[in-house]
Parts: sequence; C-alpha cells; structure tokens
Amino acid sequence: MDISSLHNISSGVIREAAERNAMAGEKKAGAGFEDFFGKAVESIKTTNAYLSDAENEKIRWALGETESTHELSIAMQKASTALQYTVAVRDKFLEAYREIMQMTV
Repeated sequence: MDISSLHNISSGVIREAAERNAMAGEKKAGAGFEDFFGKAVESIKTTNAYLSDAENEKIRWALGETESTHELSIAMQKASTALQYTVAVRDKFLEAYREIMQMTV
C-alpha cells in the first residue's frame, strides 16, 4: 500500500513512514549495478559469517565446551539456509547472464 497519498496525517509514525517511502523512491531512481553489487557482497559476507558461526559451534561442542545441541542445530540450520539462498541467487544470476549473452544485437 502506498501511503504517500495520505495528507494531514496526525500520527507521527505514519508521517515518518510516508517520508521514508518518499526517500526510498528517490533512492530507487538512482539505484544501479553498484547498489546491487554491494548488496550481493553483503549477502555473501553474511553467509560466510553464518558458516563460520556454525563451524565454531561444532568445535565448541566437540571439545565439550558446551552441551547445548540446540545452539549447534540453530547455527547449522542458519548456515544451511543462507548457503542455499546464496546458491539460488547465484544460479539465477548465471541464468540471466547466459540469456543476455545469447541475445543478438
């Protein structure tokens, strides 16, 4: 729902949301490959952090520093989900790249 069309808003929360929505529209106009690439790199860094956290939890559990299999399973599930997402995005990107390369000019 686009709330930018609301006028005479008395709620500060709604007014702030409308202002953020207007600023986001301005940012989208200038968004390009640099913004997309930055978000992709940030996503890869997040995935690496989750994988590292899972590995650290495995080591802690193996050394007996913790007996919490709950924390271990959560860390492993986060890492697995993040890796699956990253691979899916990579596959879609490569698919789009191949399609672009097959286009005739």
